[in-house]
Amino acid sequence: MAGRAITHVLLDFFGTLVGYSPSRTSQGYHASHALVRSMGARISYEQFLQAWAAESALFDERSAIDDSEFSMDEVAAAFLIRVLGHNPDPVQTAALVRAYLSEWNTAVVYPPGMADLVGALADRFRLAVVTNTHQADLVPAHLSAMGIAGHFEAVVTSVEVGWRKPHPAIYTEALRRLGITADKAVFVGDSYIADYAGPTAVGLAAFLIDPGQQHSVPANRRLSSLHELPARLKIYVADDRD
Repeated sequence: MAGRAITHVLLDFFGTLVGYSPSRTSQGYHASHALVRSMGARISYEQFLQAWAAESALFDERSAIDDSEFSMDEVAAAFLIRVLGHNPDPVQTAALVRAYLSEWNTAVVYPPGMADLVGALADRFRLAVVTNTHQADLVPAHLSAMGIAGHFEAVVTSVEVGWRKPHPAIYTEALRRLGITADKAVFVGDSYIADYAGPTAVGLAAFLIDPGQQHSVPANRRLSSLHELPARLKIYVADDRD
């Protein structure tokens, strides 16, 4: 990697720029449950969680076959069919998505110092986020709330591309939007398959946030936290602005 004229850093979002809970049911979803009951579903809170988990699992199983992505609207509509027994009105589906995401977002944590870290990276590189998500506006909203949206040239989401990491299409779409080739960028994230193996397969140099050293990656590509990245890039990546 040394000697490359790296111009861009592509960052994962969940688990990299923010903390979050991957569970779809561990937070409190009482407002979502009340909304569904107001639509006519006669289910307890526990039944609500079980039905949501079951429907989500079906979508996950389908996506695991080929890495195709699904939207929150699709899950919510299928869930409402399950609990209401008929096709929901699109307004009902949209209302459930808003209520559910509002409650899910309570587990998203903005790590201290992240705004300064992203700002320091933006002083040297052009930045983009490449993330798996079921809702296109979710990540941009968080970036705005963190005060760092202006540092990112692009936010590439799996739900908009139609393919989730580690499918090659999402990385190549990010490169296309940025107008660069893979040798001009590095990819950074916390998931071995999605953020290391996937980007490496399309020619991107990758760094893995792996403080527990759980994965077999070169020591110079492993980070204990994202805060190590600026110093690591100074060592291994040629900054063509110098």
